[in-house]
Formats: sequence, C-alpha cells, structure tokens
Amino acid sequence: MKELVEVITKALVDDPESVVVTEREEKKATVLEVRVADSDMGKVIGKQGRIAKAIRSVVKAAASKEDKKVIVDILD
Repeated sequence: MKELVEVITKALVDDPESVVVTEREEKKATVLEVRVADSDMGKVIGKQGRIAKAIRSVVKAAASKEDKKVIVDILD
C-alpha cells in the first residue's frame, strides 16, 4: 500500500523528491502518513478535498482486496 500511495502522490506534485510516506501499524489498521512540500499541499488535497478523498478511496479498495484496513493521513 505504501508504494501505491507514493506513486499516486509523486505523480500529482511538482517536487516528487519531497514526498515522504511512512507506514505504522496500529491495533486494527495500518496508517500511512504522507508528507509533501508546502507548495504541493494544495495539489494533494485538491478543491474541497476531492483528490485526497480519491487517494483514500483507491487505497481502501486495494486494501479491501487483501482484507486489510488502511488509513491515509496527509500531514503538513
């Protein structure tokens, strides 16, 4: 899942080198924390959060195929 989020996020931003995705396990889910450059934050979130919601939907669909729960957090 981490690689999927990295590929999607790097395709959206102007500075793909600044994209950092960290993965941590919690009791019931895997949490993926996405960090991007401040100038690219709007591109990852999108108008009214549409792009962020789309990223979460794609990851949720991929995770459900593997019977996992994945949470995507976009950090500033």
